[in-house]
Amino acid sequence: MIGFIIAGLIIGALARLIKPGRQNLGIVATLLLGLVGSVIGGVIASLLGTGDIWELNIVGFIVSVIAAVLLIGVAEGVAGRGKGNQVRR
Repeated sequence: MIGFIIAGLIIGALARLIKPGRQNLGIVATLLLGLVGSVIGGVIASLLGTGDIWELNIVGFIVSVIAAVLLIGVAEGVAGRGKGNQVRR
């Protein structure tokens, strides 16, 4: 479990480094997006037949980082939409 959390934090941090621009995400959001990205990457790698969902392999790691980058983009879009709806005076 601790390894899964550390992997999620590393994947989230790498995704933030790859994603251009400034992200207004805290450490908890980075961790959660990294964890979700690692689960998505593990599932896709498992479906491709490269290993089990819970084992660390290169295909799963690469797909996890890509998924986390996409998730950060989605999170920015959702957060940005809420800020854009305010009435300016």
